[in-house]
Amino acid sequence: MGAIGLGESLLSKGRRLLVISPHPDDETFGCGGLMARAVDAGCEVAVMVISAPEALPQFGADEAVVGGDRRRSEFEAAMEVLGVRDHEVLFTSDEVHMRLDAMPQAELVGLIERRAGYAFEAFRPDIVCMPAPSYNQDHVAVFRAVIAACRPHLPADKAFASLVMEYDQPQLGWGAEPFHPNLHVDIGATLERKLAAYGCYRSQIRQEPHHASLANVERLARLRGSEVSLAAAEAFRVRRLVL
Repeated sequence: MGAIGLGESLLSKGRRLLVISPHPDDETFGCGGLMARAVDAGCEVAVMVISAPEALPQFGADEAVVGGDRRRSEFEAAMEVLGVRDHEVLFTSDEVHMRLDAMPQAELVGLIERRAGYAFEAFRPDIVCMPAPSYNQDHVAVFRAVIAACRPHLPADKAFASLVMEYDQPQLGWGAEPFHPNLHVDIGATLERKLAAYGCYRSQIRQEPHHASLANVERLARLRGSEVSLAAAEAFRVRRLVL
């Protein structure tokens, strides 16, 4: 679709938004409100989840081990709440989950660029949202792969997203590097849908005052909103914006 025109809405009808998520729930944490707004605006929205294992040991949850069917059904329910029909999970192997840093980067880049169902070559996104790097090695691996996949090319030769940005996460208060957002999206009208979507992830929600509690997801949205005098917002770090 080309570069975004000066003064033109980032979410105008017909634009394509691709959200890349290391695991199910990261996408809703970071940009559930943005996705809901994009759907309402008539954008095409797709979510690519990299890994959702068959058996996930964890602590502080309602089950010691969460099965892959449950994780994927929670993801599908969250997408239904947000109105996102196009979504996929690339890996379900226990050997891949939390080991994406051991995978050759070229393999991840190839999936994102060409081989996944919603790869750049097929979906041709105008806007790409990726995780900010954190202490989670899967997040770092996905961030690096998306940065590589988004490297500049002539639009005639390769899909070129004019807006590439990292999304916020509640755990970034303890991160690999400080998260300094430079773009805020007003989600005052879609916050309740974001919270309802995150509420679908019953296996991942933690009790207060854990950063993954439902109340904290709302607190973060209110905090980001207060930074720019809004009732609620999602914050992003823009890596590229071509006007």
